[in-house]
Amino acid sequence: MSEFINNSRQRVDQLKKLILGLHDGDSAEDTQAKLVEMMGSVPYSEVVQAEEELIAEGLDREEVLKLCDLHTEALGDAIDTSMAQKIPEGHPLSVLIEENKALNKHIDKIKHFQYAVDNGKKTASDKKTIIEIHTLFNELMDVEKHYLKLENLLFPFLEKYEITGPPMVMWGKHDETRAFMKSSIQLLSENNNATNEELSGFFELIFNPTLKSISDMVHKEEEILFPMSMDTLTDIDWYEIQQQSEDIGYCLYVPEKEWMPELSEEEIDATKSSDKVKLPTGSFTPEELEGFLNSLPVDFTFVGKDDKVKYFSEGRDRVFPRSKAIIGRLVQYCHPPSSVHIVDQILEDFKSGAQDKANFWIPMGDKFVHIAYFAVKDKNGDYLGTVEMSHDISEYRKLEGERRILNYED
Repeated sequence: MSEFINNSRQRVDQLKKLILGLHDGDSAEDTQAKLVEMMGSVPYSEVVQAEEELIAEGLDREEVLKLCDLHTEALGDAIDTSMAQKIPEGHPLSVLIEENKALNKHIDKIKHFQYAVDNGKKTASDKKTIIEIHTLFNELMDVEKHYLKLENLLFPFLEKYEITGPPMVMWGKHDETRAFMKSSIQLLSENNNATNEELSGFFELIFNPTLKSISDMVHKEEEILFPMSMDTLTDIDWYEIQQQSEDIGYCLYVPEKEWMPELSEEEIDATKSSDKVKLPTGSFTPEELEGFLNSLPVDFTFVGKDDKVKYFSEGRDRVFPRSKAIIGRLVQYCHPPSSVHIVDQILEDFKSGAQDKANFWIPMGDKFVHIAYFAVKDKNGDYLGTVEMSHDISEYRKLEGERRILNYED
């Protein structure tokens, strides 16, 4: 039949039929045999294209997710990954692959314990077995960092190139694995005196499905996701991913070498230069940041470590009016003389580290105002300034019971 599959378009169309056949109940073995007979190997890019087209044509993403494992089993070694480029040491993708190797090693260690348990080589009184299995599962929780890097670093770049199907399906599989891991840890925590027979049952009930879920994801990543990503993303994309990877951390592996792309200084600077305000957990354009702060029902005023006012928010319903004339003014001059000594005391205590917050609340006509001061420090604990926060909490004081249904205020 191979003479009929003579170009990419025909292969993709045939692959879509095979996948739909899987959804209609065709066996994985039969599908694998048809793949081998028809085309020998399937370029991973065509697997991605077929699933993307099926989703675009109306195939429910949840249905793709439900049968994702079946697709992988059926395609198996028929997926061709030869298009993937050689990955340099320390490259973000190399790190992800090394993490997968470490995950597989941990899975093998747990499987060795299962063999001992199933063959009665561990007695019911050998609590050390349960402890060691529990420890390995705890360490396996590191897979969360691996998934977070895929979801928050790699997937957004793929989506930039309009590759949305595989990331969506894989994210769903991550969530399934997370649920398996949670159940496994809970089972071990609640049964630290389990007998050999009970442990064997735990493996059949939940441990094996958990390990299979992780190992299947390793297969999907290395057969489809990683080659596709390597061929799609640029060195600049990978460099940006690398710059943010340490914020999430590493899964059972720490790279010894840092990859440096062959980019010009201008290209590297371009990845860093932006009109955005970049923070460790995200970034804003100045317009977004201003809108964000002004949309909060709380007033902010920031005073630098030199006691001068540097910023105040401009919400619609400020409790205390502010004018731009106070920017650069000593904060002591922004308060009536009768309260300056309180301001000085707060600043002195914040700077010395004796205190880091101060709260006040006062009635003001029909308002009940909460005022709080917080010491602002850098990650080393050094004083940077003070933020004043004030808001009318009269509506909150009236709340009773609960509200779980969406109900907009007039």
